[in-house]
Amino acid sequence: MTEQVTILGATGSIGRNTLDVISRHPERFQVWGLSAQSRVEKLAGIAVESGATVVSIGAGRTREFRCALNGQQTDIRVVEGEAGLKQLAEMPESEVVVTGIVGAAGLVPTLSAIRAGKKVLIANKEPLVMMGPEMMREAALSGATVIPLDSEHNAVLQCLPRSCREELIICPTTPSTSRLEEHGIEKVILTASGGPFLELPTEELDNVTPEQAAAHPKWSMGKKISIDSATMMNKGLELIEACALFSIKPNRVEIVVHPQSIVHSLVEYSDGSLLAQMANPDMRIPIVNALGYPDRISSGSERLNVGQLGILEFRDPDERHYPCLRLAREVAETGGTAPVILNAANEIAVGAFCSGRIRFTQISEFVDRTLQAFPVQIRRDLETVLEVDLNTRRVTKDLIMSASGTS
Repeated sequence: MTEQVTILGATGSIGRNTLDVISRHPERFQVWGLSAQSRVEKLAGIAVESGATVVSIGAGRTREFRCALNGQQTDIRVVEGEAGLKQLAEMPESEVVVTGIVGAAGLVPTLSAIRAGKKVLIANKEPLVMMGPEMMREAALSGATVIPLDSEHNAVLQCLPRSCREELIICPTTPSTSRLEEHGIEKVILTASGGPFLELPTEELDNVTPEQAAAHPKWSMGKKISIDSATMMNKGLELIEACALFSIKPNRVEIVVHPQSIVHSLVEYSDGSLLAQMANPDMRIPIVNALGYPDRISSGSERLNVGQLGILEFRDPDERHYPCLRLAREVAETGGTAPVILNAANEIAVGAFCSGRIRFTQISEFVDRTLQAFPVQIRRDLETVLEVDLNTRRVTKDLIMSASGTS
């Protein structure tokens, strides 16, 4: 039976790769819904090519979308704005929802899909960073399946015993009470490429440009996540995400720098064994793993030739070079709304760096200052999280404006 798939963030990297995988397996998957905020013309082309039934776009852009269709497939249903995106995520006709929306904007639709009991394939880190334990509890209550698309977390999933995978991720039956230790697992190890500035002396980071920071040496990704890779904030967010997904404490999540990006994660067992997932850096591999689970099906990716790999390097990250990593680990230990503050402050600081208002090294400085200025709350329901997210953005913007002398 063909599964109907909705892709939130269809014009981005995750969306494009998901569409490629679906096109290779028309007997298994069919595109039902697509979303994009502003790339209306691109979304129209994708909708026609994939045969989508419904699309969600930014508020007030329906006419623009209809014009972009140019008379093709005029029966496509259109919903708009935040309400339309939430509606698309919940539509009963679609069994699978892929969430690839960048930033905190993906929180509400991801939570809506989980509450609707969908098979939710999560590529955007922010919802799990902001409300990870709460989302896993919602999945347990609704019967939703939550599978990570991040290459690192998907790699961890592949290295777990099947009984553990189904207990913690695939078929949660209790609200995040399980522990990996019960399955003989002592540690989860996430790998990081180190980004484009791995070998750059720390004292030279002050002068790097947004274009240099976004030039990832291994992965083809959007600008924001590429800059997060350069600061290694992305790995800090993944640490927090791993704690929620796998119900594991922060001190049992280790991060190592692996410049070749061949080993995507490792799992250490109590007998001293390490299991690793290896593959070429191609997002279609975790996507097809999640879409096809529990079956293994073709991704279309180039095969890894182990005999020609040569040397694989691993090293501990230098937190003086990557201060965002230290901040994220402290936040993971603190809990409560601290991850919400971290994420919101980082989004604002990265935006300020991209627009030339602050230097690269000031990203971590303004995140740190925001964390120091903002009180952490224990309660983390949706209303509280959205309020903290909004207020944090205001505080970080004010700090940046004060430092630059603008108003």
